Amino acid sequence: MNTDELYTQELISHLLEAKNPDSMEKVLHSLLTPSEFHEISKRLQIIKLLQAGMPQRQIAEKLGVGIATVTRGSRALKAQ
Repeated sequence: MNTDELYTQELISHLLEAKNPDSMEKVLHSLLTPSEFHEISKRLQIIKLLQAGMPQRQIAEKLGVGIATVTRGSRALKAQ
């Protein structure tokens, strides 16, 4: 296992230690800047709206993000 894989596994293990939404929020706030937290929240909304069938341009407008950000989310969904 390389260093990046080890770090990823440690991150996942750390996140899984959260036993409820409040503790997960604390863990995420301890790891992320406010801006990163906000961006990850928006990325989740992008994924949810794409899964619901909303057009990419409409998602970009609704969330105030660039179309490239929505397209990145779309590619991530297709890669799953």
